[in-house]
Amino acid sequence: MTGLAHVHPPKVEVFDVAGRTNTDPKGFVRPVDVYETTDWGLYMARPSDHPSFDYLESWIVPSLGIRASIFHYLPNHVRDQNHYVDIGEFVHDGDVWHSVDHYLDIVVRTGRDAELLDVDELLVAHSTGLLDARTTEAAIRRASTAVDGIAAANHDVNGWLAALGMTTHWADR
Repeated sequence: MTGLAHVHPPKVEVFDVAGRTNTDPKGFVRPVDVYETTDWGLYMARPSDHPSFDYLESWIVPSLGIRASIFHYLPNHVRDQNHYVDIGEFVHDGDVWHSVDHYLDIVVRTGRDAELLDVDELLVAHSTGLLDARTTEAAIRRASTAVDGIAAANHDVNGWLAALGMTTHWADR
């Protein structure tokens, strides 16, 4: 990170299960192909008009403060990752779920490693008042729990969640 100019307010998203839409952090409302709610989380699958990927799948797990995603990258944009885990606050009121991103991310390469990203952004967000001390500490604890759990499951997000009784599935794309 090269300065405060790169720090943004926490990103907020809305997941409207009944309306089958996902409002992204920039306010764009996107249609959702599949929503599935469980007693522990929310699954979403939707097309994307992003220049690097054409489909996005996510499992939101409020009790862990995570959103585990698979980005279906276009051929010339493939990245060396299997899952991308966002750390944040995830709540819902009925069919409407809300997320507030807390800067920290984990890139998981299944069976190999998990890399914690954006610690610098979290610290600058805290020092500039975008996140209070309690929220910053919660983000660090959630990220630590996720990195430890994923590592203990042979760097496998699905294995970690399954060990916690949270069985995930992904589109066969």
